[in-house]
Amino acid sequence: MARRRKGRDISGWLVVDKPAGPTSTDVTNRLRRRLDAKKAGHAGTLDPAATGIQAIAFGEATKTLPFVADADKTYRFCVRFGARTETDDAEGRIIESSSSRPSIEAIAEALKGYEGEIMQIPPAYSAVKVEGERAYAVARGGGEVDLAARPLWIEEMSLLERPDPDHVILRMVCGKGGYVRAIARDLGQDLGCLGHVLWLRREEAGPFAEEDALTMEEIEAAEDPASLLLPPEAALDGIPELRATAEGAVRLRNGNPGAVLPGDAEYGDTAWASYDGRCLAIGEFRGGMLHPTRVLNQPGE
Repeated sequence: MARRRKGRDISGWLVVDKPAGPTSTDVTNRLRRRLDAKKAGHAGTLDPAATGIQAIAFGEATKTLPFVADADKTYRFCVRFGARTETDDAEGRIIESSSSRPSIEAIAEALKGYEGEIMQIPPAYSAVKVEGERAYAVARGGGEVDLAARPLWIEEMSLLERPDPDHVILRMVCGKGGYVRAIARDLGQDLGCLGHVLWLRREEAGPFAEEDALTMEEIEAAEDPASLLLPPEAALDGIPELRATAEGAVRLRNGNPGAVLPGDAEYGDTAWASYDGRCLAIGEFRGGMLHPTRVLNQPGE
């Protein structure tokens, strides 16, 4: 008989302002224990040294994880010119140096090539798999890491500040799978001065922004941190909501297509069905019915 997972049946999202130091998995596991939750997962990894938005789903909200993980992310970061490191950030050993420094005009011009669809080679020290092993494990073991370039959509790349000749602060809005460290590496290479990330902060992840975020201290100091949870449907901003009929709600709860009232969804759209304001299911809207691909059995229903 399978062992029953311990913990409470709680569902919702916590938007955490991740501090520098712990991994995204460390933060998720720490908060799962603090909330005594049965199940938790995060929507997109941040490097240990990075800070900012880490959205963590609990319970039935984990079924909405893809809608945040696949959404655009916004990053503010500082590139240090003059050195390339083995990890493409300030944590790694310097492997090449340069005394060259670009003008602000040269930087602005180079950044134009980083908007739209680009091809990006992930850093050697990344979680990309190489013949079944994580690239960072191969690199740390002294192995050769040869990663293929992959497409990345960058909605915006803007220059925020040039505090001194050695540093530039940028903002990037990009799709899933973007590596800020690779941007710093490639920008430094394009400008002929080399570069790496000095610091990095994620400002937005899908529907979640800095104003939604709580610090670890705020969450852990709460009498019941579960009271801080945003509802599972908070992840579905931008996806049409369709209200289920009473009969449709019963069918949807059982995983069957259910009748929904007319709304903003077109035939074939991904939408979510609600009843009494709560998400019942996510699926495809066809002919007045929602055909569910995910059913949320929220506690208390």
